[in-house]
Amino acid sequence: MGKIKEDRGIAGEDTAEMVGSKSDISRTTLPRRQLGRALRDARQANGYTLEQVAEVLEISRSSLGRLELGQNEKIKVRDVEFICQYYGLPEERIEYLKSLVLQADTKIWWQDYRSLIRRGFNTYLHLEVAASELHFFQSLTVPGLLQTADYARNVESHPPRVTLEEVERRVALRMRRAGILTRRHAPMQAEFLLHEAVLHTVVGCRRTMAGQHRHIADMSLRENISIRIVPFAAGLPAGAAIPPYIILDFLREPSVVYTEGAVGTMILEQHDEVARFQTIHDALRGAALDEQPSRDLLRATARRYDQ
Repeated sequence: MGKIKEDRGIAGEDTAEMVGSKSDISRTTLPRRQLGRALRDARQANGYTLEQVAEVLEISRSSLGRLELGQNEKIKVRDVEFICQYYGLPEERIEYLKSLVLQADTKIWWQDYRSLIRRGFNTYLHLEVAASELHFFQSLTVPGLLQTADYARNVESHPPRVTLEEVERRVALRMRRAGILTRRHAPMQAEFLLHEAVLHTVVGCRRTMAGQHRHIADMSLRENISIRIVPFAAGLPAGAAIPPYIILDFLREPSVVYTEGAVGTMILEQHDEVARFQTIHDALRGAALDEQPSRDLLRATARRYDQ
């Protein structure tokens, strides 16, 4: 699969020819994507085209293509079993793929907040909870998983037409998301590279900024979290200005990159694109302060905001 930008998908190979350029990534979940990739790989290993499989199994080409892209919301276990048997997959593999169907139907915890989630970010949330490691770079604002409620409240208060109730619900969503870093069982492994500009971009009042910096410093003490500051003196370690991004690693899936801006979101999945961001991340990591100096800088900046 290739690049996904907002609600436009570029899948690759004959799957892309079937679907065209438009897809709804907000309906994609990791189990569906795993299932789709596995079925596509099995089909291609047999040398079958979408048309051949669709004709033999009496399945529409579009339905089979959407299944391979992980875009079918209604997936029947017996249909997956039928396809797997046609591809000659071993029973153990079939049972695993059938289990993905059940996982795809599991209710997500943020379902009650779905009206607040912008298009494209729903897909990221599915990826975030399934990831084994997260690697962040932020150049201007504090990443959502590290934000305090006061900081998040000021972020979510724009545009001003947002109601106070909606702001509080958005803050609650952000705080609940952050729980993946502090949960008792298997907290998420996360690395944060923050440009020094993040420390000086004032969001809210000075008191909010002081509390936010102390919170980041405290979070950096956790064993599962690494937080390092890329100082102004580092210049442009990657050779150019870099937008905020998140590299997500998975135990059984290839890594992906999520990046966003004011006009939309993008998920990069092609190997060369992910590898480029990994190279950029290595360059930024090499230019960042070590963890203790980063923590000292955060606490010193917090004290200045307190004055």
